[in-house]
Amino acid sequence: MRKRTISAFLIAIVLTVGVSTFWTAETNETDGDDAAGIVASDGAATGTAEDSGAATDEKPKKKGNRFARFFKAPFKAVGKLFNGGDDNKVCRMSEKDSAKFESAPLLRVDDSVTPHEKSTGDGGGTAKDYLARGRAMFDQGRLNEAIKELSRAVSLDSHLSEAHNLLAVAYDRKGLHERARESFERALDHETDAQTLNNLGYSLYVSGNYRAAVSRLKRAAKLAPADERIWNNLALAQCRLGKYDDAYKSFARSGGEYQGRLNVAAMLERAGREEQAIEHYEAARRQQPASEFALRRLVELYARNGRGDRAEQARRTLAGQANEQVAGKE
Repeated sequence: MRKRTISAFLIAIVLTVGVSTFWTAETNETDGDDAAGIVASDGAATGTAEDSGAATDEKPKKKGNRFARFFKAPFKAVGKLFNGGDDNKVCRMSEKDSAKFESAPLLRVDDSVTPHEKSTGDGGGTAKDYLARGRAMFDQGRLNEAIKELSRAVSLDSHLSEAHNLLAVAYDRKGLHERARESFERALDHETDAQTLNNLGYSLYVSGNYRAAVSRLKRAAKLAPADERIWNNLALAQCRLGKYDDAYKSFARSGGEYQGRLNVAAMLERAGREEQAIEHYEAARRQQPASEFALRRLVELYARNGRGDRAEQARRTLAGQANEQVAGKE
């Protein structure tokens, strides 16, 4: 029994080091939208509704934090080592980067080398006919053709806010952020709705205009206070402005207090503010004392910030949890 205890302890330490490397590789970017990817990795909604092809009132299924699932692997591995395996197999983690937060669909490249379908040309019809064709092309990733159809739709009916909104998202996907903003504003001129404000806010966030993003996303949240996607986008923009207390409140409105603590702690780690990250991980553990994910992050952060005694205590707690899981399978 003593031999098993020692082995479990050593394996937990080794896997902690390996997982720490994984965490660093996932979050050490300072540019781009990796922050959104971290939050979206637990299945949380971010970005625009069009990013996932979901209806605006559709709620994403909760799957648990991807990093938390990854951190559970050492304990499952220990159990498998001593028990010879069981039905609860450890699955390899899949990459689900954002935009989600939810991955954006692949886009077709239009150039002189890449073969592609030719546009069928002007199909005619009403503004709504052009809108329908534009949406279908957008969903297929045929952005140039979608923009052509949607532009025709708004030229026939300038009050068709849905076409303005989708046209703006298409422009955003092409990296034409100024044109996107103009189209979003035209959509809002005719109808002030939460999803268009969210889309505009997220576009501003991605292009680095964080203050304007917060302003639009706050308006969206007032119109749709139960929309998790909006709260997550708002929290991300608030993090970029260094308003982590506000970001925690927004994350908590979306996924609850525990998930809010984890998300803010991850954002603080990403920004190099490790002492504050420790505070949020500790708060998360107070809410869920058995949280393996928070405990593992604390092991590394304690060690890195000169708190050797705390790090050792956290390691022993992890080893104890590993022993309990092993014992539970015997």
